[in-house]
Amino acid sequence: MSNYILELENAVVHGGHKVTKQEALELYKSDPAQTLFAAADRIRKSCCSMRSNICSIINAKQGNCSENCSYCAQSSLWNTSCKTTGMIEPKQAAELCKKAVQNKVSRISLVTSGRCLSGTDFETALECLRHMQEQCGNSISLCASFGIISADKLKRLKEAGVTRYHHNLETGKNYYPKICTTHTYSQRMQTIKNAQACGLELCCGGIIGLGESREDRIDLANEIRELNVQSVPINVLTPIPGTPLENAVQISKEEILRTIAVFRFIMPSQTIRCAAGRKKLGDNGREAFLSGANALISGDFLTTSGSSNEDDRIMLKSLGYETEAL
Repeated sequence: MSNYILELENAVVHGGHKVTKQEALELYKSDPAQTLFAAADRIRKSCCSMRSNICSIINAKQGNCSENCSYCAQSSLWNTSCKTTGMIEPKQAAELCKKAVQNKVSRISLVTSGRCLSGTDFETALECLRHMQEQCGNSISLCASFGIISADKLKRLKEAGVTRYHHNLETGKNYYPKICTTHTYSQRMQTIKNAQACGLELCCGGIIGLGESREDRIDLANEIRELNVQSVPINVLTPIPGTPLENAVQISKEEILRTIAVFRFIMPSQTIRCAAGRKKLGDNGREAFLSGANALISGDFLTTSGSSNEDDRIMLKSLGYETEAL
């Protein structure tokens, strides 16, 4: 199996080979796992630079979501401890953005709950983004995550200073109906294509540990590869009491690292970003960056805690990365 991994690594790096679904499944089963991790790390070194970036989010509106995503604490259909908050004020958003700049964060995303952001909340979001840009200028890149929205709204986001839109596919197309039925995979895909048509970069990944198979994860990675997005966040499910997945069997550390490594084989030159659930790996997720990952989301997430910007900068530096500063 070691020869198989090395041969496939060589084909990816030197031959531009696109890993097939069957090849990816074989990689997942490879033994010992460290051989796979080391090969993924070498692909990352060959196909990506040693520059990394730290992204953080602003939880701009929380809870009371109409959708039934089975993993999410913010759905109004589940009985969770998530508190509902209204739309953030522009002044507060700008202050949080300034703090992120001080902490050497290079990207920050304004994130809201709900199927889509509309009406006065959307107008407030635009005002937030304008304030953030006025206060921080070119010191930080602005991103947004407002759900399934139209091309017209995406154009307005770009005009307000947004350079990248975040919209996960979450899981493979075949498994998606098992985690959400209030909107479709196709609707998510259309939002991604709308954002690209508007000239926005894309941050698009998913969640592992939802009960999906390895094949479902590979389907997700192949879809993202074809979309040629700039950033691919990999989240690991944290089962939340009150959600349908509160008793989900948590996947092992090795399975998480295998997934990151296989994603690197499938997407040799794209940014693979460790997101929620990194703490499950221990040591601040250090091993993920020796198994194919090359970026991260730092700070707290929407309803779960994360790591500090300083700890993440120190870790990346110790691994030889130069963190981007705008």
